[in-house]
Amino acid sequence: MPSPSTRPETIGALRRSGWVSRPVKEEIRQNAVARIRAGEPLFPGVLGYEDTVLPQLENALLAGHDVIFLGERGQAKTRMIRSLTGLLDEWMPIVAGSEINDDPYHPVSRHARDLVDAEGDDTPIEWVHRDDRFGEKLATPDTSIADLIGEVDPIKVAEGRYLSDELTLHYGLVPRTNRGIFAINELPDLAERIQVGLLNVLEERDVQIRGYKIRLPLDVLLLASANPEDYTNRGRIITPLKDRFGSQIRTHYPLDVETEVAIARQEARPLEADGLRVVVPDYMAETVAELSQLARQSPHINQRSGVSVRLTVANIETLVANAARRALVHGETDVVPRVSDLDALASSTAGKVEIDSIEEGRDEQIIEHLLKAAVLSVFRDHVPIEDLRPVIDAFDGSRVVHAGEDVLSADYVALITEIPELREPVRRLTGGDESAAAVAAAVEFVLEGLHLSKRLNKETIGARAQYRGRG
Repeated sequence: MPSPSTRPETIGALRRSGWVSRPVKEEIRQNAVARIRAGEPLFPGVLGYEDTVLPQLENALLAGHDVIFLGERGQAKTRMIRSLTGLLDEWMPIVAGSEINDDPYHPVSRHARDLVDAEGDDTPIEWVHRDDRFGEKLATPDTSIADLIGEVDPIKVAEGRYLSDELTLHYGLVPRTNRGIFAINELPDLAERIQVGLLNVLEERDVQIRGYKIRLPLDVLLLASANPEDYTNRGRIITPLKDRFGSQIRTHYPLDVETEVAIARQEARPLEADGLRVVVPDYMAETVAELSQLARQSPHINQRSGVSVRLTVANIETLVANAARRALVHGETDVVPRVSDLDALASSTAGKVEIDSIEEGRDEQIIEHLLKAAVLSVFRDHVPIEDLRPVIDAFDGSRVVHAGEDVLSADYVALITEIPELREPVRRLTGGDESAAAVAAAVEFVLEGLHLSKRLNKETIGARAQYRGRG
């Protein structure tokens, strides 16, 4: 497409430029074909769906289908919908002043038709960016037909127009997204009588407003999202409407810890503080992700409400924040989360899951149990217990190691001098990072892993802990 300064400004100039009008689904299909052929991702930033959801979505786009996504909260449904704008042409011409993005070659609104009839090839055109060709509505019980389709504008009537005049119409969100993409989130929450108003949009591709004898043949790719729990209980999608969607795609949570970690690292807000260097070791990030994975399998967590990936993201952010606060208090510049920082996740976890418990105070115990299980699982993956026999032997007798938020990183470095058997497992965890903060995090992880493996005893007093041999 030519630069903004050289784009055609009239319909006649547009014809001479060779621009060809395409339906929006064909436009998306052709752009998708070009990306697939070039080996480029259609949905960059969407992780974990490469072999499941994305092939289905690509099929739907190539087939020209309207799509409904079914999935629990936090499964990237809205992100995929919004990213579809990247498959639109960057710029699109419309009849100047059109409220519904009238095609210069095939105008449908009264304003555009009258202007083209009067001006012909001299009709002025405007250019709309693809980001402005996307419309979205969160379905709520109070959503009306006027919101989606349109209504009479009393201001225009007061200006002297007759009610029968098409120019008195105020177009709703769907017509205003003509030649673009429109999305309805949480579709089952839309009242059934309002869902009926979408039937023509999906099948006949037009809208009818009030008693006006008009048809607006719309060109829209319609997408919707729904939570399966809402779909089956709180609301429902009426059968005729569900039948009109060409494809129904089921989303899911990350299937493995590695994918969950990648998503969390991508989405978590970086902690920006002057003079701080933040590093989240893989084993700590995996512990946070494993917590979410275990929560999705726990009988104590309400699985119908789901355990969103947002839990993992929020917990990573909380973990880093607690480590940064500790580093600031100690005057340290390196921020590396430790096992002792995991206690801070209680606050960010409690608000993201629904715990099925009738006992007072049981919620905290369930979260604590899941955290310990997550640490133990990751510890076993990273540090073979048979390699730690020398460390266990070093705790025979009266040796006691203190740990917790108030222990400086330098104290853990000194501990390795006292217990040289820790050096190799710590080196394996740090991956060569010899900073005091990285060493401290690795030492705490090894000690906690040995305790959870029932190789060391642990006594907790407030924020402090003591590890000692079991003999």
